[in-house]
Amino acid sequence: MNDGMKKYFGVTFLIGLGFFTMGLMDPLYDTYVPIYLSRFIGSKGLIGLVMTLDNIFAIFLIPVVSAMSDRTVTRIGRRMPYILVTLPLSALCFTLIPFSALWSLWALIITIFLLNIFKQAARGPVVALMPDIIPGEYRSEANGIINTMGGIAAIVGTIALARLMDIKVTLPGFGETDSILSFPVAGVLVLLSTIILFLFVKEKHRAEDEVKNGIGESLKLVFSGTDRSSLMVLIALFLWFLGYQGVLPFIGLYSIEVIGVSSGTAGLGAGMVAIAYAIFAIPSGIVAHRIGRKPTIRFSLVMLTIITLALSAHSTVTMMLGFSRTAMLMSFFGLLFLFGIFWVSVITNSFPMLWQMASYGNIGIYTGLYYTFSQSAAISAPPITGALIDFMGFHGIFLFASLCMFSAWLIMGRVKGSSTEAAHQAQPDASGPS
Repeated sequence: MNDGMKKYFGVTFLIGLGFFTMGLMDPLYDTYVPIYLSRFIGSKGLIGLVMTLDNIFAIFLIPVVSAMSDRTVTRIGRRMPYILVTLPLSALCFTLIPFSALWSLWALIITIFLLNIFKQAARGPVVALMPDIIPGEYRSEANGIINTMGGIAAIVGTIALARLMDIKVTLPGFGETDSILSFPVAGVLVLLSTIILFLFVKEKHRAEDEVKNGIGESLKLVFSGTDRSSLMVLIALFLWFLGYQGVLPFIGLYSIEVIGVSSGTAGLGAGMVAIAYAIFAIPSGIVAHRIGRKPTIRFSLVMLTIITLALSAHSTVTMMLGFSRTAMLMSFFGLLFLFGIFWVSVITNSFPMLWQMASYGNIGIYTGLYYTFSQSAAISAPPITGALIDFMGFHGIFLFASLCMFSAWLIMGRVKGSSTEAAHQAQPDASGPS
């Protein structure tokens, strides 16, 4: 890590506590909420529909709340008022999920509904807090630190807190029951993280706070300006998320149906991507600082294209070579680990690249657009790749991902510059962290 970034390490870590809260809640939500819903709903399709609520809310709420925070001026900053309201309410709703599942389906649905409103409303201001404080040239490294914290939170949630679900507690009116404790413990951690974030991260009031870019004006700049670089980045990230979100939900199913492993082992495939993500988030930011964000992203997209092509041929080649089930599984895990390395290189640097194209007055809008495009891909991809499995088998989803990554590489070629130059007006003064 270069000397310039070292003075921002502490404040970046503290800002990362906001991202930590998301990484803590998301995997527990994705793992256990379908189980709670299955107590009342027999249709897996209906359960899946409820589970898309977070993505649907993300498309609309993140851009709107992020844009609102751009235009907010308060004594404690422009992001912090939203964070102080939405994160504690998210913690409360998250805590109540297992208890509402004991009461009724409607109680559970209402709690899920409220949780997704508050959690997605929090996401934009939490993420936009970092580029408000960290100078542009250090944002890749800072984003690497923040992504690492998100990865650690996911590991804490899925390995440490998940084990609490087996502990039985006695509740008045319900008696002894399990599948409870992970959620309130996570809720307390979210609340503590919010308090620390508020106490130690101070937003500076700046003259630019008085210049409020209109939402329409900012959107026009993105979609109809003479320099279409920001639009090209948004299209490219839609494509690479389309490839990623089309593959990841079916990794476990591939492991079970093609390789023949148990349900418990099947979850390790996605874990390989998560481990690589946590290990290489910071190094990928350092590399981009040295060679440029655009070259780093384009090289990573080429590697992702090659790796997904290899995954498409994995079952055929390993069977032809007479691999044992263990060898098939290990080679599959190895490819997924490599996938995780280059995937985090794309994710760590794409957000800072987009922020570099924004001004201080519309960083929140650019943050919101990032999530609009990425969450649109998250909603669109699984039905597409699910149909491909029906028609072509599992190799079809990896071919689809490869096509998406290659198309994103082509689109990124139209982005001007490397986006590693000193930031323009979007960058705060570089006198040091507040």
